[in-house]
Amino acid sequence: MQKHLDLALKKHKYIVEIYKSKYSEDKKRDWRTYEQRLAMRIKETSREIEPVIEQAYSMIKISKPCGGRPKKIPITKLVLILLLKDIFQLSNRKMANLLAFFTALTGIDVGHKTVERIYSDELARATIHNAFLIMTKQKGIENSDASGDGTGYSLTVTKHYRNEREKELKEITKAKTEQKRKLFAHTFAFMDLKTGLYIGYGTSMRSEKEAYEKALEMTREFGITIDSMRLDKYYSHQSITEDFNQETRIYLIPKSNATIRGSPEWKRMLRSYIDDPLVHLKEYYKRNNSESGFSTDKRACGWKVWQKRDERIDTALLCKGVWHNLMLLN
Repeated sequence: MQKHLDLALKKHKYIVEIYKSKYSEDKKRDWRTYEQRLAMRIKETSREIEPVIEQAYSMIKISKPCGGRPKKIPITKLVLILLLKDIFQLSNRKMANLLAFFTALTGIDVGHKTVERIYSDELARATIHNAFLIMTKQKGIENSDASGDGTGYSLTVTKHYRNEREKELKEITKAKTEQKRKLFAHTFAFMDLKTGLYIGYGTSMRSEKEAYEKALEMTREFGITIDSMRLDKYYSHQSITEDFNQETRIYLIPKSNATIRGSPEWKRMLRSYIDDPLVHLKEYYKRNNSESGFSTDKRACGWKVWQKRDERIDTALLCKGVWHNLMLLN
């Protein structure tokens, strides 16, 4: 079998060219139609968002009241503020100013610092987490043919600094009035290919692998059985089969140095790649749906996260995942 695998890997580029000539289509997106559809989805989602938040919050069991002053604004309203802020890509101050105009209608009166603190509120974070479960249940997702992919969101942290030496070297001071460093927050999502919903969603400041593990944990928590999974080459290693059930069909592109050593599930994946590579590739490239999903998320909710504290960055990224699912409920 190893000889057959080595031969298939040598012919991989040629097989991919055959696949593309047979199955690929050069589709050009009509951005006007896309924007119209996005506006329509947001309008439809406006009817779904509050019931989902209310139901997600109702799942939380509080054993004893938290210390401190009671909140003037219900948790459900705080979560709604974060989600609206995210979809309209507003700063904390702009969101607070916008709410000031509608205080008479919404009953919500908050400052920009209050908006920022919502990102750290444990009840708000738990409600956002539960919203994923609510939406997968509404769609009746118990078994899934899925794909997984990761992406990064840009974090721009600006730090102003001045010291005694810079005071003496004024020319250098002008060139270094602020120090910027760009970071990325990692996100990983498992997508149900039938509905397009995220059935597992994880974030990390460290690595995509950690985000992957959190997304996998969410999928298990929701009790969703993965019937088949598609992942990119980063996850093409023998131990990946341990993350899924024995019955899960896994579609990967083996690395150039891949061997047949490994579990029966790993060998089954290799056999699929060797015996019928075009069918295997057709299944594998369904993973492109995950890439398209992230692209849509970033167009709808923005490419950057402006929060600085880790738990607030995590909350901001989870909001983007919630919006993805909300727009696909109907």
